Amino acid sequence: MELNKLLEVAIKASLSAGEKIMQIYETGDFEVDYKSDDSPLTKADIASHNEIMRFLQETDIPVLSEEGKELPYEERKLWETLWIVDPIDGTKEFIKKNGEFTVNIALVREQSPVLGVIYVPALNELYFSTIEIGAYKCTDLSGYETLEDWKSASAKLPVERNGRIYTVVASRSHLSGETKDFIDSLKEKHGQVETISKGSSLKLCMVAEGEADCYPRFAPTMEWDTAAGQAICEHAGFKVIDYTTKEEMKYNRENLLNNWFLVQ
Repeated sequence: MELNKLLEVAIKASLSAGEKIMQIYETGDFEVDYKSDDSPLTKADIASHNEIMRFLQETDIPVLSEEGKELPYEERKLWETLWIVDPIDGTKEFIKKNGEFTVNIALVREQSPVLGVIYVPALNELYFSTIEIGAYKCTDLSGYETLEDWKSASAKLPVERNGRIYTVVASRSHLSGETKDFIDSLKEKHGQVETISKGSSLKLCMVAEGEADCYPRFAPTMEWDTAAGQAICEHAGFKVIDYTTKEEMKYNRENLLNNWFLVQ
């Protein structure tokens, strides 16, 4: 299946999953449980996962999902191409009902993200990209069924933001001491620096969109937290650099826990 068709499938999956999420979000009946790492899990996470899988199974490409079954590396390492999915990125923000949660779907080939979709259900905003067409943001999603429809209703990223001061976007729930120190070093370099807090992969979207200049992440994340956002950032002309290897982050690694990284 060609990349544009795969993107169309991923967009439809994210929008349909977002609809399931919002049905639960609006009732407030989350049924919060906790996984072994103490991260929260709601029935909306499961509903979103199931909906996404319903769409992606038609592509015959294996899926690595936060809410899917654990897959041994011995099996995964044979996958040259795979989907990496986070059914709800920002479950803590979902529970707080602040709207800052996303549906993340990425296609990874040879460890690099070549397609990304991030849907923000509470805001009805869609970010999407491929290595071939670049990155886009769509805020008018009504009645569209094809990639060309969504592209024609979208803004190409990044959008020029002239005249603003240097802006750093940081995690709303995980602001580490190292991040604060990094922001202080930016103030020495750039003078005045504005810091914006956001949840979920919206931070990556802000850099891709041109709303922020960098996003330092010096706290734990997993591959499904970042793969779609990295695709969108890279296809908008930015880089997501692994702080340990000093190279762009790779995916489908044996250890799914990301190193620290910097988006700029």
